[in-house]
Amino acid sequence: MELSRALGASSPLRGSARRSAGAASRPQAPSASPNEHGAASPRPSQPSAQKADAISHTDQTPSLAAEVERGTSDEPIIRLVDSMLAEAVRRRASDIHIEPGAARLRVRYRIDGVLHEVNSPPPALHGPLVSRVKIMAGLNIAEKRLPQDGRLQLAVEHRSMDVRISTRPATHGESVVMRLLDRSQPARGLPELGLLPEEQARWAELIRRPHGMVLATGPTGSGKTTTLYGALALLNQPNRKLITVEDPVEYQLSGVNQVAVKPSIGLTFAAGLRSMLRQAPDVIMVGEIRDQETAQIAVQAALTGHLVLSTLHTNDAPSAITRLIDMGLPPFLIASTVQGVLAQRLVRRICPDCRITDNATLEERQFLEASEMAQVIRSNGCDRCHGSGFFGRVGIFELLTVTGAIRALIVRKPTASALRQAALRAGMRSLREDGRLKVREGLTTVAEVMRVVLDA
Repeated sequence: MELSRALGASSPLRGSARRSAGAASRPQAPSASPNEHGAASPRPSQPSAQKADAISHTDQTPSLAAEVERGTSDEPIIRLVDSMLAEAVRRRASDIHIEPGAARLRVRYRIDGVLHEVNSPPPALHGPLVSRVKIMAGLNIAEKRLPQDGRLQLAVEHRSMDVRISTRPATHGESVVMRLLDRSQPARGLPELGLLPEEQARWAELIRRPHGMVLATGPTGSGKTTTLYGALALLNQPNRKLITVEDPVEYQLSGVNQVAVKPSIGLTFAAGLRSMLRQAPDVIMVGEIRDQETAQIAVQAALTGHLVLSTLHTNDAPSAITRLIDMGLPPFLIASTVQGVLAQRLVRRICPDCRITDNATLEERQFLEASEMAQVIRSNGCDRCHGSGFFGRVGIFELLTVTGAIRALIVRKPTASALRQAALRAGMRSLREDGRLKVREGLTTVAEVMRVVLDA
């Protein structure tokens, strides 16, 4: 949409997001009560019937900049931020990036894991824009030298959104990232993400074991937390007590005791995990194993009759085992506790409205290991996918089940390569092979699989 339409229309957000005029463009000390801004106890705002459109430059931009700089009104900048949020939600963005440069202000949306640049406001609006976002999150608008993090809840486009705010000082001013979590949408399960029926059955068997450790691994943004939430949903029964320690709590799960870490007061993953064990849980979910101390406590919990679910940052499933060894855990304890590891990536799904059949290139046939495969599915781009050719995402997976032979190998402190070969012999389907299957099924493209799989 045009910026003039965004500025002339009523704001799509109200309530905690629409603070009183005067603060967005003129720095001031924050209020003594963080609740007023929605930081400590955010209140969902009410959506307006008026919809905002996209953001872009118009001839009215210079007058807007002058109006904001004069400090005559905060309404234009409020409408601009609200419209930016509404447009990001409509385009299914997971993040909004606001980045100042030497000569321009860049705004990008992360959609289906990939950043897309949108038409941005003029550089003169950077300061008021950052101040407005800080006010919404209850941050200190006068502090520009240090990073700050905040959180708020909004009703945007008739959806309840949880927005995490991160500000960081940079060369040309503060950079802002807004992470958008749709609380009105339940976390997707592994079947919806594309885990094949055979792996679904094996995964379900792993997470239903009475004790031990089950891990999800992959880079940031690969869906690990979604996977663990799906596991908790399956295990959430009246006869089980489930406790989580997370950073942060992304989705509220009814019937699950969820704790957010707060390192500033000493509530780390390790401290939270220790306190959990005194609560007599059946299932424990640790958001991430980041250090040796957390890993040791998690292993002890798994050895003493608890099912422990957690995540690691590794490139594939076998590397999760070697990462635990590198953290200093005795290999025999890892072999005794780890039941399985699910590695995953998310690739963009071909848009169903503009998909076409096209001749496969030589590179694509080589990747698919199918020289006779003459055609593949592509997309042209359309209004629904905003010309990208993709709409939504699908997962590719690698599930390592720790068998007796693999346990014996772990005790000998193997390399990741040796462990991978043993897992493949035991029937593990690699990320690359699962990606091939998704391409053959017409769900994604070879380029997408090669983008996210290191050895593709």
